[in-house]
Amino acid sequence: MAQADQGKPAGLSVFFPAYNDSGTIASLVITALRTAERLTPDYEIIVVNDGSADRTAEILDELARIYPRVRVVHHPSNRGYGGALRTGFETASRELVFYTDGDAQYDPAEMEALWRRLDERVDLVNGYKISRSDPLHRIVIGRIYHHTVRLLFGLKVRDVDCDFRLMRRTIFDTVQLEKNSGVICLEMMKKIQDAGFRIAEVPVHHYHRAYGRSQFFNFRRLYRTAVDVAKLWVALVVRREHQAEPAAAAGAAPATPAPKDRT
Repeated sequence: MAQADQGKPAGLSVFFPAYNDSGTIASLVITALRTAERLTPDYEIIVVNDGSADRTAEILDELARIYPRVRVVHHPSNRGYGGALRTGFETASRELVFYTDGDAQYDPAEMEALWRRLDERVDLVNGYKISRSDPLHRIVIGRIYHHTVRLLFGLKVRDVDCDFRLMRRTIFDTVQLEKNSGVICLEMMKKIQDAGFRIAEVPVHHYHRAYGRSQFFNFRRLYRTAVDVAKLWVALVVRREHQAEPAAAAGAAPATPAPKDRT
């Protein structure tokens, strides 16, 4: 279980990137509030509204008015998924940071499983989908993407694209994120792995999108993603531009493989 000094529960920042998620974001925030309250007395909920064109901003402002623990950051225009994540990480102020998406395809209540898995031997707990509630074509494309990037980037995690993660904020003293597109998850996991941080994995459920439409699965977006992945591969694998410092320089213990949960 995640603890700070003297056995006290660690502080927790929970954040959601949100873009046109007016149909789901309120229930996610309320679930996150209830879950975080069970885990630690020191927590905050952050939502990054990434230039939504629906009622997301209005709903978030009302949630922040009702719940003092809720903070909202509004982007005047859409910066992209990576831009929203970067704002979330920069805004988070607690020792531990959890994030997941605002479209309700993951249940924030399951962050408790990640919380219990995090201990002094682990720096990041990565969720992996035990089932995927998507149309067949999305599952096929997702699996092709997943296996391709694991091979190209030498990644060891089971599910690079599962946006359900709990991590130590000090990771970002070493890892600098730069991408504004969806490839930020690939950038983040590659840099974290190369820096020697210790990763554990926990199975999580994946649910059918009940509201809104995915911004990823169209041919134009897929082409742009392929180009972004190729550029990232050149930067991080061929040129190794990130030149990550050892994790020990950021105060982490020497990197040793963390035991993985078995299903």
